[in-house]
Amino acid sequence: MLNVRALQRKLMKLNYRIGKIDGVMGPRTRNAWELWTSRTLKLSKPKVVSSKHGVGPAWYLEALAQKGLHERQNYSRLRSWFHKSVAWIDPRKIAWCGAFVQTCIRLTVPDEDTPDNPLGARNWARFGVGLKQPALGAVLVFWRGSRKGWKGHVGFYAGEDATTYLVLGGNQSNAVTISRVRKNRLLAIRWPKSAELPQSGKIKRTSKSIISTNEA
Repeated sequence: MLNVRALQRKLMKLNYRIGKIDGVMGPRTRNAWELWTSRTLKLSKPKVVSSKHGVGPAWYLEALAQKGLHERQNYSRLRSWFHKSVAWIDPRKIAWCGAFVQTCIRLTVPDEDTPDNPLGARNWARFGVGLKQPALGAVLVFWRGSRKGWKGHVGFYAGEDATTYLVLGGNQSNAVTISRVRKNRLLAIRWPKSAELPQSGKIKRTSKSIISTNEA
């Protein structure tokens, strides 16, 4: 007979978010167990794919396919694309970088555990597993305004130069763009727990675009 409490303690030590240890095989415990089992047995579906936009993690190519969408000019299209968990927001009134990342992950890695409040950019600092260095499609979390404050920004790693990261994200100049964000604003580098860890690392790119300072 399965010892659910022991399983929950094991999953918690592995940084799976299951809530409290209560001995009940609830949906969060079951989902974490299945993800852990899948990863242990190496049964995870391949997450590196190819499309007309190139080759890379599925969630990154999903993000790249939306490049150019504007919160006002493409309002209806953007809202209809949002995942159902965040489809209620009005991107003209609510910061939507977290909704953008949530949608890309949910549409391509549907079993992945995402933040309870994906709209809070800093909440993504506890998403998945941490990486020591970025790789194409990694989730980058930044502070905004003040490192000790609550405001933040989140997007996907698209490359870097000497002082900035190139970030593919939403709510950047009110649209889906690749913007430059200073490296000294970085809080975390994260990767989906259910996906194979990246084999490639840093991508050196040059850009003359203006450095973003406030992705509100």
